[in-house]
Amino acid sequence: MANTKTLVDHDAIRDWAAARAGQPALSEPALGMGQAEPVLCFAFGQHAYLDTDEGADQIGGLEIIEWDDWFRIFDERQLALVVEEDVPGRREDFHEFVRRPQQ
Repeated sequence: MANTKTLVDHDAIRDWAAARAGQPALSEPALGMGQAEPVLCFAFGQHAYLDTDEGADQIGGLEIIEWDDWFRIFDERQLALVVEEDVPGRREDFHEFVRRPQQ
């Protein structure tokens, strides 16, 4: 497995997503998982280019949201973002949300 790093800094997370054409988003919780809250995620590719000024902001189960709202949820849930270290010539979009370590 590639080396990973854990991000909690808002600017670092925003930069990581921007380098992969990602936008902040929410997805509906998976059925049968007992989770009622929407799940934080990123919209990549086609979903990232959705024009919310001219139509619905939800497509394929993803809702594009503002960064401020995304980070509010991220911080309230005490999450951290684990990503692969950048390797020259590659832009991996692997990511995983984990609980922040207790300090």
